[in-house]
Amino acid sequence: MTNNSSPLHSLREGHWFKLICGASFQHLPAVKNLTLVYTLAGADCIDVAADPAVIAAAKEALDMALTFGEEAQRRGFGFKNLPLLMVSLNDGEDPHFRKAEFNATECPTECPRPCESICPAQAIVFDRLNNNFSGVLDQLCYGCGRCIPICPSDLIFTRAYVSTPEAVAPLVLQTSVDAVEIHTQVGRLADFQRLWGAIAPWLHQLKAIAISCPDGEGLINYLWSLYDLMKPLPCELIWQTDGRPMSGDIGTGTTHAAIKLGKKVLAAGLPGYVQLAGGTNSHTVTKLKAVDLLNGKFGDGATTLPENPRPQYLTETQTQNYIAGIAYGSFARVMLSPILDRLETAAPKTDSLSASLILPQQRVNLEDHPELLWQAVALADTLVSQIKSTVKSRLTTDEIEVSL
Repeated sequence: MTNNSSPLHSLREGHWFKLICGASFQHLPAVKNLTLVYTLAGADCIDVAADPAVIAAAKEALDMALTFGEEAQRRGFGFKNLPLLMVSLNDGEDPHFRKAEFNATECPTECPRPCESICPAQAIVFDRLNNNFSGVLDQLCYGCGRCIPICPSDLIFTRAYVSTPEAVAPLVLQTSVDAVEIHTQVGRLADFQRLWGAIAPWLHQLKAIAISCPDGEGLINYLWSLYDLMKPLPCELIWQTDGRPMSGDIGTGTTHAAIKLGKKVLAAGLPGYVQLAGGTNSHTVTKLKAVDLLNGKFGDGATTLPENPRPQYLTETQTQNYIAGIAYGSFARVMLSPILDRLETAAPKTDSLSASLILPQQRVNLEDHPELLWQAVALADTLVSQIKSTVKSRLTTDEIEVSL
């Protein structure tokens, strides 16, 4: 990997962009393609499932990005250094860590199958490719849950899973990821502490720790309790404010929840950086500018908020008074679907549906189709450049060189 100072600089200066591939998303070709495309577009962090095969697919894409780095720069895209590679863990049940399931043989023959049309990941299929498979494609499902309430027969349920502390240390140690994100909820301090105990010995290997927590009664007190448990930290700390999980591709209004929660956490003066997620989409940056929550010294006339009060003993720890970055999940993935679907049409035919979903060597690589690759990067750039555009004019030639 190249020097990761650039992603951390983005975090500190307030133009951090994170791609969320999905804590439950295990479709290896898609993870590889998404990682490659958003890396070349200038993403600062790629967040993937804590699955060795998924991590390996993302790393393969990061290595591939180095071979396209100079071309990306010539085309005016934001690639400078490789992004941080982050894995997501959870200390208890969480909507990000689940899969949908149902028995297709129980579906009424007259059912209009609204589950199939509403699934943003195209994970629900019936008689796919004449392989007589009907149901949920496990590798594609990332647990958004939209199929559950829409099923007329109430047949769809979810299978949840929790990160075990015993598996965390080998994952961090052996795969050498750059960052870890912990999904938690108010009231789970003891569960968080058990998971944190497995991570703490390996903190020296990490560049960032992210805490993702939805809103709830007692949220700020809970986040302070987490900070007291974690301090002192040898790496950057990110508070991910998960407004409306996995809903960024639904409508323009979903971003309001993310901004509202971000403002709430900012006002608490917690040490570290606040990054939006959950409902983020193409309108998020515009709305942040409208309420002056981006870093004013890079903005187009925006001003920063006043300094937030914080306990005296924390004055040595960095805090920010603006949103440091934005994470995009379902919106970022779905917007590339038209191009990636075109890539799928070039995939070799196989008699095994499961093999075509699992084995990346049986899929067509995006990097082998330059026209589609650069179309995808250009599309991703329209999202990445929104938060990066405030600093593009300040970059010098030296600052955009890539270490190859």
